[in-house]
Amino acid sequence: MSLVAISFLAFLAAFLLVGIASAFHRSESAEDYLVADRSISPWLTALSAVATNNSGFMFIGLIGVTYAVGISSAWIMIGWMAGDYAAWLTVHRRFRIRSGALLSNSVPGFLGSLRKGQVSRAIVIVSAIIVIVFLGVYAAAQLKAGSKALHVLFGWDYHWGATIGIVIIVAYCMSGGIRASIWTDAAQSIVMLGSMTLLLVIAFARTGGPGGLYDELFAIDPKLVALTPENLRFGLLAYVVSWIFAGLGVTGQPHIMVRAMAIRSAEAVRSARRIYFSWYLLFTAGCIGVGLACRVLLASDQAFDPELALPQLTHELLPDILVGLTLAGLFAATMSTADSQVLSCSAAITSDLLPSWSKSYLRTKLGTLIVAAIVYVIALFGDDSVFDLVVDAWAMLGSSLGPLLIVQSLQRLPSARVGLLMILAGFATVVGWWQLPASIQNSLYAVMPGMLAGFGVWLLGVAFDSRAKPA
Repeated sequence: MSLVAISFLAFLAAFLLVGIASAFHRSESAEDYLVADRSISPWLTALSAVATNNSGFMFIGLIGVTYAVGISSAWIMIGWMAGDYAAWLTVHRRFRIRSGALLSNSVPGFLGSLRKGQVSRAIVIVSAIIVIVFLGVYAAAQLKAGSKALHVLFGWDYHWGATIGIVIIVAYCMSGGIRASIWTDAAQSIVMLGSMTLLLVIAFARTGGPGGLYDELFAIDPKLVALTPENLRFGLLAYVVSWIFAGLGVTGQPHIMVRAMAIRSAEAVRSARRIYFSWYLLFTAGCIGVGLACRVLLASDQAFDPELALPQLTHELLPDILVGLTLAGLFAATMSTADSQVLSCSAAITSDLLPSWSKSYLRTKLGTLIVAAIVYVIALFGDDSVFDLVVDAWAMLGSSLGPLLIVQSLQRLPSARVGLLMILAGFATVVGWWQLPASIQNSLYAVMPGMLAGFGVWLLGVAFDSRAKPA
């Protein structure tokens, strides 16, 4: 067995042990399994949230897009981070307060909680179905990202990566639920940032630093160093604003918002926010820099898959033991993101669709196994790229669930009818957007019109319903 394989398996085993160790701190209850008894520290919350938000999408998707389009890919993350910051600043603390008061273990359950303790089963059921379908697709994208890493590392067929990944996901989930996911995420976030920084330094040295990299990119194709993306139908400002909405769409992502549910107090959100964005900024810059270096250092042809760029560059630049560490971090991070998504889908089944299961620890685990099987099938037969799968699922979840979660967190509680219409308006708008010409879809990210539709329905509800006021 090669040193790469040995180091990969050793580091992957270490990450697994971190997750399994969390079992010693668990209580055998559905609340601990799904929200870790709302006891997670700000440091663990921040490192876990940023790793969950930035695993397969950043390692495989963003680097692949940067490889393909060049410097202009940075606008995606500039907008995305701005919207994400706005959500952390205005929503997360209030969401923690209200979800804790309601004892909500799932986002659909939170969304269905209305005035005076009433619960809308229609909102709960519709939002749970959306979570199961689209978060399941999102989780499958993580399996595909891990599979691509193993394909480059060992030459394995993609289905082997998906198979190993689903086994790891089930191991995480069965050992400690969301607590296991959070612990392993925190460990992986350190490896992710360290390996990306090391790879960036080595890549810059090979290309002659930022200046040399710029010159090499210009020589390959001047479009790679253009600051503005090509063929924007509505201009750069509208394009960036649409990605700001993408960041705000974090409020519709149950696997990330569950971290805000699990943090130990609302007051701890401020500390978590500082840690989260310090890490996020550094890692994003590293990913874009590495993506640009990949375009210079890797031979490309029409058959080359840009989403294989990072594993390939790692294999060419790093010593074997560090190749194993980097790709173990990548693979494990994508899997622990996927297990958070599987757990959120499991919560949607056991807490929302089948509430009679909600207090049963064993039935909650059974729900996890059902979801894991569905995700595995999607990963095996889905053909889209990791980037496409992630941005499509993110758009649907952010558009259909995000606006209602925001107004609920701000305690501007709509009626059951208005709340349901908000979800359906966001859903329908995104589906309609996907039918438009590619030139329009590529100029404005679908989450912007989707979230605006949801907020529009809420504003109409406020205008015609004087009861839509702070609870």
